[in-house]
Amino acid sequence: MNPITSQNAGPGRRFFRVSRPVPARVFVPCLILGLALHAAEPSSIDWGKARQHWSFVAPKAQALPKVKDANWPRERVDHFILAKLEQHGLSPTAEAERRVLLRRVFFDLTGLPPTPDDARKFLSDPNAGAYERLVDELLSRRAFGERLASLWLNLARYAEDQAHQVGNNTALNLPNAWHYRDWVVSAFNADVPYDRFIERQLAVDLIEPKNTGDLAALGFLGLGHKLYARGRLDVQAEEWAEQVDMVSQSLLGLTVVCARCHDHKFDPISMRDYYAMAGVFASVKKVSLRPDGKDEDEKTFAEKMDPRTLHIVRDENPRDLPIYDRGNTESPGAAAARGWLQVLSKDEPVKFTQGSGRAELARLIADKANPLTARVFVNRVWDMLFGKPLARTTSNFGAMGDKPTHPELLDDLAVRFMQNGWSVKRLVRELVLSATYRQSSHGSASNAQLDEANDQFWRMNRKRLAIEPLRDSLLAVAGALDVEGGRSLDLNTADHRKRTLYSQISRKELNKTLMLFDYPDANVHAARRSESTTPTQKLFVMNSPFVTEQAKNLARRLQTEAASDPARVRLAYELLFTREPLPEEAELALEFLQQPADGQLTPWEQLAQALLATNEMIYVD
Repeated sequence: MNPITSQNAGPGRRFFRVSRPVPARVFVPCLILGLALHAAEPSSIDWGKARQHWSFVAPKAQALPKVKDANWPRERVDHFILAKLEQHGLSPTAEAERRVLLRRVFFDLTGLPPTPDDARKFLSDPNAGAYERLVDELLSRRAFGERLASLWLNLARYAEDQAHQVGNNTALNLPNAWHYRDWVVSAFNADVPYDRFIERQLAVDLIEPKNTGDLAALGFLGLGHKLYARGRLDVQAEEWAEQVDMVSQSLLGLTVVCARCHDHKFDPISMRDYYAMAGVFASVKKVSLRPDGKDEDEKTFAEKMDPRTLHIVRDENPRDLPIYDRGNTESPGAAAARGWLQVLSKDEPVKFTQGSGRAELARLIADKANPLTARVFVNRVWDMLFGKPLARTTSNFGAMGDKPTHPELLDDLAVRFMQNGWSVKRLVRELVLSATYRQSSHGSASNAQLDEANDQFWRMNRKRLAIEPLRDSLLAVAGALDVEGGRSLDLNTADHRKRTLYSQISRKELNKTLMLFDYPDANVHAARRSESTTPTQKLFVMNSPFVTEQAKNLARRLQTEAASDPARVRLAYELLFTREPLPEEAELALEFLQQPADGQLTPWEQLAQALLATNEMIYVD
């Protein structure tokens, strides 16, 4: 039998299953890094040399670099950006128009467009500090937590079922996963310090045993894969590998799972490191905790489960794992004590002695002395706001990952993020107030010749809306958006008017609309969103019953809220594009409205759908 078989893992992606003696599941990062089919003999790692790699050296506070144009910087980050620009013979782009900046910051911080009232309030405010006040207001809205949750849930491979199901047996599904999602939204809105945010998701039951209100945070681990035949050792090993992969990539930016069969081919991560971390998860049990404090029977079907039940984890029979030869559970070797990665330890690897070691693992990941955690997170936030990260491989800070384009800036951000109490809102606020963020997306041709990819951030990157803000904005401008959170709804149902965040996410069969617009496969950790451009995406906007319904809702709203056709055209442009129509645009729209109805839609409904399908609706400058 061929040892490697390819299996479908979602739109444009495939994962691979490898028959023993190589382990059954091999994760995508291992494939990218060139996983060998045969295990190599354990190699001797020079730990002193390994710790000299840039990402394993503790970030240091940086002195502000000297710049020629001292009037341009608004925040510390601008000094680092401008110094690089001047070094490369580039100049920053002029500040974006206020309406452009308004729409940009609304989508970046809330995932929603500004309303005409929001626009009038901001654009008519001549006082200094109007933009700063707007940012503070957006950071205080519930929508901010929902925006950040969209980023985080993909890292945590959030889903509500499993990739497999036998008949109607839904016992392995996760019908109350939404409690974890709501916890994430609330945590970002409450600005829970990021170090505590991590600790609670890994071990709140151990670190804060009286804090029952945050037990839903354990869904970070509790919503992982559950495979059939879970009593078999080789099947359990698959679940441990999934946990190690998700935790190490999401929080540390390391592909630790690549050391499951052999020492990592490129990074200073040994098989001992892998099994030391896997032992933590081998000492943990996934449980569904009922409101009465008892565990739900593992055979209970999802539809019969109490809606207040939480999918969490609990320590059970702490144990060390043997190092399995080539990852083969039938060939155990010497035991690896549960513990920390050796490259992140001062000398010998730290061993865990408290139960499973979850609490110790959580504290070490969230420790200020850890050189990776803060860097990895601020890099993700930079990517979210600027459309390009400082270190391109956001979940791989190892030898095969890209070095940061602005290492001093990344260090400075990471150090101050920790010094400022790991405050996510403070970090986001600084970045969106910067002169770098406020730049126009339309720069000079001379700059483009020198830096076509905009690696030096001499302009703002134009961004296409992901499926969540795209669908949410269609509902919002049509006046149909329901801001309620809570239980998930099927994205295909006509009455689902909640934000897209509150949709059911399936590992077994991802919703086709989500798939069409590059929503990640929930079977694996998603470092970043891919971005495809296909004819079917535009056909969806033209023919989808959902879009047609929102076009009808928008047409009704325009005819209700404005008294004349010219006023309605102006309102449409204000709702969708945060601007008034150009004279030729208004003239063209009014001419179209005089045409007789063609098909099942009225002229106003047709115009509404045409405007919803424009690039200006889908892209943010």
